[in-house]
Amino acid sequence: MSKVAVPTSESDYRPISITPILSRLVERRIVTSYIYPALQTPPSQLCFTDQFAFRPTGSTTAALIALLHTVCTMQSTNPFVRVFAIDFSKAFNSIRHYQLLAKLSCLSIPDEVYNWVEHFFSGRYHSTRFHGEMCAFASISASVIQGSALSPASYVVTAANLQPRHTGNVIIKYADDTYLVVPAANDDTCAEELKHIQAWADDNNLRMNVAKSKEIILKPRGARAKSLQLPPPFPNIERVSKLMALGVVINDRLTSTDHVTELLASCTKLVYAMRVLKTHGLPRQSLQDVFRATVEAKLIYAAPAWSGFCTAADRVRLNSFLRRCLKLGYCNPDPPDLDSLFSDSDEQLFDRINHNSQHILQQYLPDRPDLNYSLRSRRHNKTLLCKTSELNDRDFIIRNLYKHSY
Repeated sequence: MSKVAVPTSESDYRPISITPILSRLVERRIVTSYIYPALQTPPSQLCFTDQFAFRPTGSTTAALIALLHTVCTMQSTNPFVRVFAIDFSKAFNSIRHYQLLAKLSCLSIPDEVYNWVEHFFSGRYHSTRFHGEMCAFASISASVIQGSALSPASYVVTAANLQPRHTGNVIIKYADDTYLVVPAANDDTCAEELKHIQAWADDNNLRMNVAKSKEIILKPRGARAKSLQLPPPFPNIERVSKLMALGVVINDRLTSTDHVTELLASCTKLVYAMRVLKTHGLPRQSLQDVFRATVEAKLIYAAPAWSGFCTAADRVRLNSFLRRCLKLGYCNPDPPDLDSLFSDSDEQLFDRINHNSQHILQQYLPDRPDLNYSLRSRRHNKTLLCKTSELNDRDFIIRNLYKHSY
């Protein structure tokens, strides 16, 4: 398989190993019954609280909420925050098996499960056929098998020992998408943190792709931003004013304006496709089903993370788009408005967090201490975090803590 349109060298191709269905069923049972539970009580040298992919409650939405909440919290006490989006080339194809197994052995899993996983990765060979010619079989000692139910959890375990060097800096991961967040107070540690990530990548047989890595500086809005003295760009890493993070555009002003622009451009293409379907006679009810599954799903993708950062003008543009879709007959006659869609997304996610003590976002919602006197009841038992000019209702955590406190 090639990930580039026109492959020009051997490195442009990636091997795909499809394991049998029965094997995948066993793999899935191993992962869900043994590996995932073991991630809840890791040893001190491994940390999974910053990994939001391939976990029972992990998602891109949760990762974005954590990233934006971290940035807003840091901005409350810092003039700016630097975010480095680190790219690793072909990460899943590079993991050494012996290093993966060494980390896996630190988890609380039964010996027979560990032995099964070790056997799963051993004795594998690869050969390539091209233009009727086949090369000799080569032993595979690295890579997690794509198409395998075990491979996602394997990468999570491998990346568990990548942690920031300095207190106050934060690393947030979604699979191999890695974000280093550094407040202004720790600006002098950026070089050391990036050097540490490079050393970790080298030690784990990964290649940090500097050309694709980006830096964005998130700074306050208004007059303060104009007079702010920013640090010089980091060598070889491009500094950008907006960053695509897990499908959501984040700009240096922390507004959703750029994301809304990208979102409307993408949804307009889908509306054109629906117009074609309508021309070919697709019934109205089916058109509305397609609209919910495509356009509406795209509009509310990760909405709890970015909807609070929408300006009034952003909401006007989104509502105008929805009214146009209604006029064209793609929506139900009485569709929910944009605020209702956003509110429903917030409610559903916060309810899942509130009723699941193992949810990955629980770490941002500290429990309220036990009190000896009676207080009015709340819909949650969490401590209300202090609001600031930056940490306000734009942030999902703050917004829902106060919304559900009455």
